[in-house]
Amino acid sequence: MWIQSCAGIGYLFGSISPTIKSCLNYNQKQVAWLGVAKDLGDSVGFLAGSLSEIFPLWGALLVGAVQNFVGYGLVWLVVTGRVPVLPLWIMCILIFVGTNGETYFNTAALVSCVQNFPKSRGPIVGILKGFAGLGGAILTQVYAMMHSPDHASLIFMVAVGPTMVIIGLMFVVRPVEGHKQMRSSDGFSFSVIYSICLILAAYLMGVMLVEDLVDLSPNVVTFFTLILFVLLLIPIAIPVTLSFSQDPRSPAEEPLLVPQEDVIFSEMEDEKPREVDLLPASERQKKMAQLQARLAQAAAEGAVRIKKRRPHRGEDFTLTEALTKADFWLIFFSLLLGSGSGLTVIDNLGQMSQSLGYDNTHVFVSMISIWNFLGRVGGGYFSERVVQDYAYPRPVAMAVAQLIMAMGHFCFAMGWAGAMYVGTLLVGLGYGAHWAIVPATASELFGLKKFGALYNFLTLANPAGSLVFSGIIASSIYDIQAEKQARHMIGSSTEEALKCDGAICFFLTSLIMSGLCILAVVLSMILVHRTRPVYTHLYGKSITRR
Repeated sequence: MWIQSCAGIGYLFGSISPTIKSCLNYNQKQVAWLGVAKDLGDSVGFLAGSLSEIFPLWGALLVGAVQNFVGYGLVWLVVTGRVPVLPLWIMCILIFVGTNGETYFNTAALVSCVQNFPKSRGPIVGILKGFAGLGGAILTQVYAMMHSPDHASLIFMVAVGPTMVIIGLMFVVRPVEGHKQMRSSDGFSFSVIYSICLILAAYLMGVMLVEDLVDLSPNVVTFFTLILFVLLLIPIAIPVTLSFSQDPRSPAEEPLLVPQEDVIFSEMEDEKPREVDLLPASERQKKMAQLQARLAQAAAEGAVRIKKRRPHRGEDFTLTEALTKADFWLIFFSLLLGSGSGLTVIDNLGQMSQSLGYDNTHVFVSMISIWNFLGRVGGGYFSERVVQDYAYPRPVAMAVAQLIMAMGHFCFAMGWAGAMYVGTLLVGLGYGAHWAIVPATASELFGLKKFGALYNFLTLANPAGSLVFSGIIASSIYDIQAEKQARHMIGSSTEEALKCDGAICFFLTSLIMSGLCILAVVLSMILVHRTRPVYTHLYGKSITRR
């Protein structure tokens, strides 16, 4: 959870981009390209997935920490004038390298915890991804405590803060062998974590609103930040308490993640004598075990060639096998439309709030970070209830999230009084829910064995959506409106031409985003229809037993 709090620095781009834009004299399209580079860095995790399978997880975390420090550190040097101004393409590379460190943090946390808690994938992914979404609000509060008049110091904090945290914790996060069964205390422990999550989100929201409405003294802001650190430290009480308490386990508990010998088993069905099926259960099991052992030995010696069958949904897929499945591409394109439109809002939040007359853009960046957090935690919890209680496909929760996002984009388009607050709430919740639902869905339909590779491929939907929606659509419409306004202003300078005021700046963009979310709902419901038998098979038996 602590490492994931540092894996959301990309969500601070809305606070960083106005500083970069003003210091380097960029127009909106140039800022949008930096945003696309940030999204690519946040999502291209093939190297992180590969290294996590080759090296211990601490090695992957160390690589990510170095990338974060070097990338954002050099951006800070350029923005503050300590080194000469670099071309736009080099700045894009630096933003990419710095943000790409997040993929190592994400991969290490998710891969280790999904393996440690395989029967609680929804809550685990929701909580972990939730803290990644909350990272922007946490770092913003720490920045407020610094009381720095220099806005570029936020970039310095992004370069140094997460790097220190990751290096301090990189030997702790790892798969823990032996905890692959459900403990009787898991339900209570998750309830405590959920409670802390809600308290943390409510506290941060309250602090942000108070700081926005009231001019607080530096000592009060420091006090608020210290309480935040205490709330972040409280969850350590759970593993400490469990370490000193004996948790009795039922001998009837079935172990999870047992190696599946599907290939050998398919051969056994062909090789076993017919009379084996007529034997009593205990004798039949003994005969089958002997046959499996002989087949395995023969296969190892080359005397038998094992026929590898293609996996079915719900079994372990490699990435190559998953790419041949329509369900995998339905997840990908639904995620592209849903999360891509949400990321467009996150990347342009600073300009959106400025165009509607708000001076303090940090408030909305922090708010969407908090709603993003609650969307991830809530998406993990409610999607888990859908599959555990009703054996209904998890993607139905994604369709609901995309419908909520469509309403949020419509609010932005209308530009009503308070629309920034309502739109930020709806888009933040919907966007966050995607990142709890999609990883859990992928692990259920395509297995845990290659989960790192599958997850990192699906995250490519984020920059793909951002490239089209933010890098081309939103920035082009914004600059066109800015130029129109500049032509009507007598004596306007080039700098003034780069700024757009009023709801018209993002009106058409927000309507397009709303329509794309509706299309994403349709794709998600097609996936629900196609995967109903899979979820009935995976969860129907447990519901029947209850």
